[in-house]
Amino acid sequence: MNKRLILKLMGRLLLMEAVLMLPSLLVSLIYGQGDSMAFVYAMLITAAVGVGPAFFVKPAREDLNPKDGIAVAGLSWIVLSFFGALPAWISGAIPSLTDAYFETVSGFTTTGASILTNIEALPRGILFWRSFTHWIGGMGVLVLTVALLPRLSGRTSQLTKAESPGPTFSKLLPRTSDTAKMLYLLYFLLSFILFILLICAGMNVYDALIHTFSTAGTGGFSNYNASVAAFNSPAIEWILAVFMLLFGVNFTVYFHLIRRELKLAVKNEELWVYVSIAVLFAFGITFSILPRYEGFFPALRAAFFQATSIMSTTGFVSQDFDLWPTIAKTFLILLMIIGASAGSTGGGFKVSRVIMLVKSGFRDIKQTIYPRKVSVVRMDGKAVPEGVLTRLGGFLFLYVALELGGALLISLEGVPIADSFVAALTCLSNVGPGLGTVGPTQNFAWLSDFSKWVCSFLMLAGRLEIMPILCLFSIGLWRKKG
Repeated sequence: MNKRLILKLMGRLLLMEAVLMLPSLLVSLIYGQGDSMAFVYAMLITAAVGVGPAFFVKPAREDLNPKDGIAVAGLSWIVLSFFGALPAWISGAIPSLTDAYFETVSGFTTTGASILTNIEALPRGILFWRSFTHWIGGMGVLVLTVALLPRLSGRTSQLTKAESPGPTFSKLLPRTSDTAKMLYLLYFLLSFILFILLICAGMNVYDALIHTFSTAGTGGFSNYNASVAAFNSPAIEWILAVFMLLFGVNFTVYFHLIRRELKLAVKNEELWVYVSIAVLFAFGITFSILPRYEGFFPALRAAFFQATSIMSTTGFVSQDFDLWPTIAKTFLILLMIIGASAGSTGGGFKVSRVIMLVKSGFRDIKQTIYPRKVSVVRMDGKAVPEGVLTRLGGFLFLYVALELGGALLISLEGVPIADSFVAALTCLSNVGPGLGTVGPTQNFAWLSDFSKWVCSFLMLAGRLEIMPILCLFSIGLWRKKG
């Protein structure tokens, strides 16, 4: 393991985080609500810790291997969340360091779970940084690093592979840094279009920025206690619903569309399954809640908004869906588990994994009936390697184990098992709001510090696809050789 190179990269990441706090500092100065010095101190502390490793640590070789990439991925999100929590903690907006860390982890991992009971009481600079962490974490801090920082002589794809959501990382262009730049260009363009549309729909510039960051990163932080419901605007809800769905699509599809490779975009099997699930579930929820609304279209608007919000793992709220019928809430729980597409900014188990699991199951049935018949699982017309299917089974086991283990740990403190299960699920799937005591009108403030640390771990594990976080606890990862 190249520990000096890892330390150097961590230093660079901290310097980058200090620079990324600058827009929030400017917002705090504009509104003058007493949080500007907290950003100054946080930026100085973050930069001071990062400058030494970034400029004075000299690794013997600047060559990343898979172990280095896993270590950087796991450590970076933990460390960046800690230093990202400093503005809220130093300003006193969130006095508890545990709460500040939970809120920041929720921001960077684009979960959207919150411990805040009165969001509107926080200074606007803090709220801006809170939502901006969604935008930073949506595409990935290491993808941003590869796009902005000088290219390493080693294989930078090890960083993006360790961080990117989904079974595989698609290298769209010959150089990984060029792929990262292209992804962020697409990310920025979609964000800018959403920002303009929200202003046209009646939002002011500040609100539009907050909700653009949260939608693009599929995080769901709002600067209002009532979330999107505070606007009471069908136009805003439809715009956000459509873009939540769009940001849950694999960005490879957009790359092919820009390159006018329509056949490759249309051929993406995951895209059609993802959209089909969202639409079918939205209609299913619509008919189940129809008696509660005055007409079909108000019910459809509420159902489509919450279906896309949950499936994309954004977590915006336009209705108190905890009051909906059991079947509607069951649909939402299924969407929490399925999640968005691989290669998107969304979380969850990922649609591509669901497709492969279903196809693998049907293949096993066929092979049981016809033992001599050779059958392969295909995605987008291509055979899926058996190694990918094997890793998929391992990922499913770890996903279920973390969900059940997290629920068990939370329930140890007397939390009802149903609430513990949903709290663990919504954190591991990076959704945010759940049901019951962590429902759309509730939050995570009532949890003990122990349970908040458990939830923070689950959010990090879910965002990093489990392995980079669990590997940090492996002795083999830290050995010099092997």
